[in-house]
Amino acid sequence: MWCDSHVHVVAPESECSQTSGRTFLAEPAPLATLIEKGRPHGIDHFVITQPSFYGTDNSVLLKALDELNGRGSGVATAAPEMDAAELRKWRSRGVSGLRVNLYSPAAQNVGEGTDDLEAVGRLAADHGFHVEIIAPLSVLAARADVIAALGVPCVIDHYGLFGRVRPGDESGKVLLRLMAQDHLWIKLSSPYRHPDRPLNVNPDSEWLSGFLDVCPDRCVWGSDWPHPPPHDRHLGPDTVAPWRPLSYAALVESFVAALGCSTLISNIMWDNPARLYGFAPPA
Repeated sequence: MWCDSHVHVVAPESECSQTSGRTFLAEPAPLATLIEKGRPHGIDHFVITQPSFYGTDNSVLLKALDELNGRGSGVATAAPEMDAAELRKWRSRGVSGLRVNLYSPAAQNVGEGTDDLEAVGRLAADHGFHVEIIAPLSVLAARADVIAALGVPCVIDHYGLFGRVRPGDESGKVLLRLMAQDHLWIKLSSPYRHPDRPLNVNPDSEWLSGFLDVCPDRCVWGSDWPHPPPHDRHLGPDTVAPWRPLSYAALVESFVAALGCSTLISNIMWDNPARLYGFAPPA
């Protein structure tokens, strides 16, 4: 029993429209396909993360959580003025986190106020959610004090999107100091979100070691399936940008091999996400 802690599910455009502010047209990515990708590796729990091109319409995410029937958790996008009753419904259907997108080109179109860390943090605190942040390292470093002061668990996406920065560089040190705080979690996901290696499936050994040194009990793994296209492939709202042609199996296997230690593997692939997302232990 393992968990893929960062995936997206996409319906055909005819079933759920993508926001007019999108920067590309996303192809379908069905939940059934994802489940089949995970099955050979013992991955049967998934964290469905809201993509920017759906804005604050979380209907595809919620439907996927219903179908997973307890084997899924959701990270949704909400405006700070979201109705409390609706948020309670989200909780009852498996949503555990609220996403702040400071990275995607269409992020400014996902809903008023959703880039406001403090406002989303207050909403999360009021309703029992964690906050998930996708942002490049430069932005994380610049807002480190705000992130440190959030009064709820906070999850950083994709190794902190470090780009060409190394752990020993000044902003790298800021991120690692931030991750030493007990309310901070890191997703060891999407090693291909890199300016020079857009098809890379291998973890960066220095960054992996850095996070394992400071927060091994607050690391989770994710594939970022179906592997969103690089930003330079976003050619407009009516142009399909294909998913990156990557092997799900290679992502899993290279990450497990990089960890090496069976205890670390068990912790990051199941124990840590089970605590963060509230999954029930195996019977």
